[in-house]
Amino acid sequence: MTDVIAIMSMSLDGYVAGPDGDVMGVFAWYFGSGDVAVEAGGSDPMTFTMSEPSAQHFHELTSGLGALITGRRTFETAQGWGGNHAWGPAFVLAHEVPEGWPRPESTVHFVTDGIESAVRQAQAAAGRKSVAVHGADTIQQCLDAGLLDYLQVDVAAILLGGGVRLFDHLTDAPAILGNPTVVEGVGVTHLRYPVRTDQP
Repeated sequence: MTDVIAIMSMSLDGYVAGPDGDVMGVFAWYFGSGDVAVEAGGSDPMTFTMSEPSAQHFHELTSGLGALITGRRTFETAQGWGGNHAWGPAFVLAHEVPEGWPRPESTVHFVTDGIESAVRQAQAAAGRKSVAVHGADTIQQCLDAGLLDYLQVDVAAILLGGGVRLFDHLTDAPAILGNPTVVEGVGVTHLRYPVRTDQP
């Protein structure tokens, strides 16, 4: 079965965006934590500059991804990734399909019938690769539904003091995690936790 991996950067005090919605603080390690250039594909490619440990971690993680699940807010903030996300076909949770979508040659799909359907579709699209889940609300939905295999949290060396929390509205808590693997970067610590299935 294809693994489903939550992937998110957050501040040390648990926020994925500041009070004004700004996310650059938690993603600063992508842009200038080192001098290793990392190319991101997709229709709107970017070049990141990371420390060696973060670059290796990022490459190993993203090379194993075959699809993405995310929410409408992330889709809109990213302006639809130019129609094609670097991690493969994107499945966007939405109440309705936005005007002007779907688009020809785009691999962005809209799922209006819930998180379980999104996971099924993304796993089918990913084949033997893993499915990434991005966005606070989408990750919370997956965790509550028991659909996550791993939590990949990149803890940035910043305290935001307020904003959007990654784990603010969990309904199925406590969620017990397994022991993490840890990669120390520059300005960030990469933590990967297995999500235990033997919950209390």
